[in-house]
Amino acid sequence: MTNAPRVTVAGAGVLGLTTALALADAGCAVTVADPGGPNASSIAAGMIAPVFEAALDDGARPHLDLLMASRDLWPGLAQRAGIGLDRTGALAVGDDPWLETVAGAFGALQMRPTEIGGDTARGLCPGLAEAFDRALLTREDWRVDAPTAMGALAAAAAAGVGFDRRIVRERGEADVLVIATGVAADLAELAPELATLSPVKGHIVRVAADVLGATVRGEGIYAAPGSGMAFGATMEFGRSDVAVEADKAAPLLVAGLRLFPTLRGAPIQMAAGVRAATPDGLPMVGPGSAPGVMLAVGPRRNGWLLAPLVAQTIAACVTGRDAGSFAARLDPARFRG
Repeated sequence: MTNAPRVTVAGAGVLGLTTALALADAGCAVTVADPGGPNASSIAAGMIAPVFEAALDDGARPHLDLLMASRDLWPGLAQRAGIGLDRTGALAVGDDPWLETVAGAFGALQMRPTEIGGDTARGLCPGLAEAFDRALLTREDWRVDAPTAMGALAAAAAAGVGFDRRIVRERGEADVLVIATGVAADLAELAPELATLSPVKGHIVRVAADVLGATVRGEGIYAAPGSGMAFGATMEFGRSDVAVEADKAAPLLVAGLRLFPTLRGAPIQMAAGVRAATPDGLPMVGPGSAPGVMLAVGPRRNGWLLAPLVAQTIAACVTGRDAGSFAARLDPARFRG
């Protein structure tokens, strides 16, 4: 391989674009190949939320250190790509029994949220319902506006990366193919590890309104301000279609308006996307079993959070540098029989 390896990155979601940018910065000749159209990254809320993810998801809890390490890479990525990184924080609101459960989950992580009153919560989250008289706040969770950030990543990559509007089915003339797609059945023969991925369909509801402030977590719902308010998100394992189903999205709107009743009557848009998940909830990042093939797939619902760590790991693997202390935990070989 030459000092300037030719790399094709299949997939223009957040993992693909962030990885392409890191590879180009490392001196590689990079082309991103993608058929175009919306993807799960552009539909997502863009949360960089290691603490609430670990607190509310038993599968993520053992990996808090990895999630935090990737979160800590975000300021550098945001500066490099011109992405606005909101570090206001995130808070939980809800009935007292649920808040006590959340506080206990924080305690299990050896972390302690800050308990604040309702008026303070509404100062951080304008429009939050008056019914909530207390909240739990962490400043450790951040957020980007996903649609805006996707545009910024594409613009930053464009200076050193080529773009090819096509579906990848083989490595072709590239020295390295990085698969950064979803389930990608078309590539299963080239990368048999993809067979371990499961599709996860998710709905999200966006409300067209000017909103600012912290992300809010309620029981079974989140509300993420940005270019509008995003209420999300459902998770349907085994579903791979992107058809919007109003009956699945409507409960998100109901729960979201309970948090922010002043948004009632504003225009809404329902959307659905499909993410890929591995059996252990962590992505597969690193060399595949086929020569010249790298995998950067399967982040479940943490694609935005994990993007800089995935990109750093792939760039290190391609250029022969130390892939870091988390490489073994992300290694696709962990699922090979």
